[in-house]
Amino acid sequence: MRRSSPRIPPVTDEALSDEQRKLLAPIMEQGGADNVFRTMVQHPKLYKRWIVFANHVLFKSTLPAREREIAILRVGWLCQAEYEWAQHVEIGRRAGITDDEIAKIVDGPDADWKNPDRALLQAVDELHRNKDISDDTWEKLSEHFSDKQIMDLVFAVGQYTLVSMALNTFGVQLDDRLEGFPK
Repeated sequence: MRRSSPRIPPVTDEALSDEQRKLLAPIMEQGGADNVFRTMVQHPKLYKRWIVFANHVLFKSTLPAREREIAILRVGWLCQAEYEWAQHVEIGRRAGITDDEIAKIVDGPDADWKNPDRALLQAVDELHRNKDISDDTWEKLSEHFSDKQIMDLVFAVGQYTLVSMALNTFGVQLDDRLEGFPK
């Protein structure tokens, strides 16, 4: 982790305001709120607006779950956001990403990937580095994904870059069940 302690500690159950409790209720009903939500909810107005967009990217995107998670894991790695990486290793496995593929995501598009995964990883790297996707990569993506899916990819990369910056800056610590970066 970049920080050994949080700059903004996650709010405990006992310290939740009524508004925060209401905002976290949907997550709590599904098994509990992780540190990312307990940190972000400390700014309720921001949380209300952010969670709508985050839910679109994670649950309503036209991009298939496996491909979305490959992109998110690559963003987490490029941003060196260990919390992001750890959360999405879990989610990625549920979406069908193998442990071998998770290990290859660290090496990026030049590892032993075939299209469309290679093009997907190339797009993430280009967006991270250049804030743009090259014509060549766009063409390769277009062979496998619709314009809406590519739009969702761009917004997923943007969303998780933003979240990675917040997690790193706020010092959000790994939840007990999470594994960090590969050793």
